[in-house]
Amino acid sequence: MRVALHALCSAAGAAWRESFPLRGRDVARWFPGHMAKGLKKMQSSLKLVDCIIEVHDARIPLSGRNPLFQETLGLKPHVLVLNKMDLADLKQQQKIIQHLEGEGLKNVVFTNCVKEENIKQVIPLVRGLVEGSYRYHRGENLEYCAMVIGIPNVGKSSLINALRRQHLGKGKATRVGGEPGITRAVMSRIQVCDRPLMFLLDTPGVLSPRIESVEMGLKLALCGTVLDHLVGEETLADYLLYTLNRHRLFGYVQHYGLDGACDDITSVLKRVAVRLGKTQKVKVFTGTGDVNVIQPNYPAAARDFLRTFRSGLLGPVMLDRDVLQSLPLAAP
Repeated sequence: MRVALHALCSAAGAAWRESFPLRGRDVARWFPGHMAKGLKKMQSSLKLVDCIIEVHDARIPLSGRNPLFQETLGLKPHVLVLNKMDLADLKQQQKIIQHLEGEGLKNVVFTNCVKEENIKQVIPLVRGLVEGSYRYHRGENLEYCAMVIGIPNVGKSSLINALRRQHLGKGKATRVGGEPGITRAVMSRIQVCDRPLMFLLDTPGVLSPRIESVEMGLKLALCGTVLDHLVGEETLADYLLYTLNRHRLFGYVQHYGLDGACDDITSVLKRVAVRLGKTQKVKVFTGTGDVNVIQPNYPAAARDFLRTFRSGLLGPVMLDRDVLQSLPLAAP
């Protein structure tokens, strides 16, 4: 323990990379182009719903949301659920809320669907919004219906299942996975409450057709909105290492039993691979014949590093810290 503490103290005073190399990375290739179809289906289903529940990742509360949601679905009352709050560093939660309110998002709930934190706030909030708004041709309907939208892998299906457990005492109605793309099509209505009678429509994750910057794309990829291999596991692991060191989050040192923090991804992945036994035989051609050499399996080590981060074992993080720092101080 004394060695680990010494390593962390040394790391805290070290100098880390001030920027991450972004040139030559084609962010457009990372994100599938078929998602416009899902958005059209949502638009056609709008007449069936009273409210929109948008789910987003609490680690990137100020970036990565699809602007087309507001443009095409903005006629209905809107609730923003910032999920995975247990994985996010929310020291500046009030600043986040004030900024979102300034953008017109007055109804924001932070949730953890796994432990059902703040889940009880969602149904009363939706009910209040619907009852206080004009329901058009749905005015005579006794039940409420909301559409659950968001980018991939932010916990839309997890929210639906958590609401069912809270209000109906029932199990899963929708499949949940740790990869983007589990929900492929707009589904039939799913009951989540009986008092009031409320149904939700689960929808596929839809990313913005244009990502503002490569760094935003990397943040989205770290949150699992696209498959890792499209970005490159080692590239993504390097951006994660850069982010953790810049934020002075050195939990990876203790988790993997490393000698100390390091800013070189090749060195880190080599030590992770050796420690976890993730090695592979590589045939090397020499002048005297072929030789089998044992080398670290860098992609496997990168996948473990990313999986460990996403499970929260490296501690909570705010990937939008740079955005928050650029905002004015929150009012008391």
